[in-house]
Amino acid sequence: MPILQLTRFSALRCSGPDASQFLHGQLTCDVAALQPGTSTYGGYCTPKGRLLATFILIADAESFLLILPSSIASSIHKRLSMYILRAKVVLKDLSLSHACIGVYGPDATTHLDTYHLALPDLPNTVSQQDSVWITHLYPNRYFVVAPQTTPADHLAGAEDAWNLLDIEAGIPWITPEIQDEFTPQMVNLDLIGALSFTKGCYPGQEIVARTHYLGKLKQRMYHGEVNSMPQTGDPLYCAHFGDQISGRIITSARNQQGSAELLAVLHTDVINQHSYHLGSNHGPIITNIHEPKRPNTP
Repeated sequence: MPILQLTRFSALRCSGPDASQFLHGQLTCDVAALQPGTSTYGGYCTPKGRLLATFILIADAESFLLILPSSIASSIHKRLSMYILRAKVVLKDLSLSHACIGVYGPDATTHLDTYHLALPDLPNTVSQQDSVWITHLYPNRYFVVAPQTTPADHLAGAEDAWNLLDIEAGIPWITPEIQDEFTPQMVNLDLIGALSFTKGCYPGQEIVARTHYLGKLKQRMYHGEVNSMPQTGDPLYCAHFGDQISGRIITSARNQQGSAELLAVLHTDVINQHSYHLGSNHGPIITNIHEPKRPNTP
């Protein structure tokens, strides 16, 4: 099943003469430096520097596309719209007209022939024509936004397969359960090219920059595994911290062996000395804790 309909994702389109300037002042990534035909990961923060959203940002010749979880698309659309004011910007939710589709595997390029587009040949590059966008995430993996009439499989377990690829790559998707919980660095946005420290102001920028320059980051996101099925936002415990919650699940997906792969924010100073458990100090143990591979890094 190499062509998958990803119902958990939606797209927002931002266009108009001031679109680049507007988004540059709102997002964590360097929008002004993003050339047409390229993409990047990014985040959107509260004034206190806590993430409300993460996304793939696509630039074409006329607009920008934000790919983000469907569960937050409407609220982020509404919040960004509040700040447009007099800027010449049109922000449109494409949820009703377009589908998000994942294509992966060694024969991925063959399956993309149906779109009749010259495929983007390098990671983080984009092909766009009419109402279709194809983003090359990394070798043999593509994200497509296309009209909903485009055929794709919507099969049981399909989104788990795609989510596992995101987990391996260390891509954190912020959903309602964990909004306003983490700074960008805590979920490794600085490690996947989604956070600029030189671009200037955006909501939460001062706090994010202070954390970076003072070097006081105590938590990071790690890849792990557990013989249970955790949910986004589930607490993790470590005996070193007693009964205090000491970690949080970002995302998880069941692998072929029946256990769950996960991304979780954990304390960096005890990661190699103490075990983490799901739900309580006596819950299922988190095993195989390591840094994500980050194949998406530009």
